[in-house]
Amino acid sequence: MREVVRARGAELALFHLEGDSPSGAVELIWAHGWGQTHAALLPLAQAMRRSARSTLVDLPGFGASPAPPGPWGTADYADAMAEWLGSLPPARRIWIAHSFGCRVGLQLAARHPETLAGLCLIAAAGLPPQRSPWAGARVTARRWAFRLARQFTPEGPARDRLRQRFGSADYRAAGPLRPILVKAVGEDLTAAAQAVRVPAVLLYGDQDRETPPEMGHRLHNLMPQSRLYVLRGFDHWSLLTDGRHLIIQRLSELLEQLG
Repeated sequence: MREVVRARGAELALFHLEGDSPSGAVELIWAHGWGQTHAALLPLAQAMRRSARSTLVDLPGFGASPAPPGPWGTADYADAMAEWLGSLPPARRIWIAHSFGCRVGLQLAARHPETLAGLCLIAAAGLPPQRSPWAGARVTARRWAFRLARQFTPEGPARDRLRQRFGSADYRAAGPLRPILVKAVGEDLTAAAQAVRVPAVLLYGDQDRETPPEMGHRLHNLMPQSRLYVLRGFDHWSLLTDGRHLIIQRLSELLEQLG
């Protein structure tokens, strides 16, 4: 069942999936990664129907949810989620997310701890990447070269060629959401992770290059109630598909822990 609600001036498209769980059971909230929609997590939610009721969110700017009213950061996304969750009857809820949705989940658990009973974060982003001095210098030089060239290049085909040359795939495809992407990628959520006080499961593929396992180890060290699992043979995307059964296993364990 689809529902549209408003929060913080944005429209949220929600997709409810009723489960076979008893009244009072934990509810699952699913948040997708950058450039995705709720559909990326729907097979996982369907696999959990016997254990819990689910609500899948199209974050503002993705899928059926229009873009937010401004260049939001992840704190703005989290505040909108908190406003929506605060309008619901009290319940124990777990935030389950992939990549960008994990950034929002960290902010939500830190800024609005009353909204969540747990986190299950898949390929979580949110910390600055660790690079060697040489690699860091190359990234910085490339960034400044792009900024300098952009000053002398008007918007249009020439600017698009610059983006093709210098930008990541997400940056090139972001369109009007590009300011949000730039803001999100530049955030350091160390303080937010340190403030999380609910049980959390962190899942990473050992072949992930977008959010490598070392980021998971650092998040795990920052979050006192977290458990980290590095799953062999999976990358950033195959973890959601080929690794689905392992995610379900760890999520089911979290549900048991929360009773």
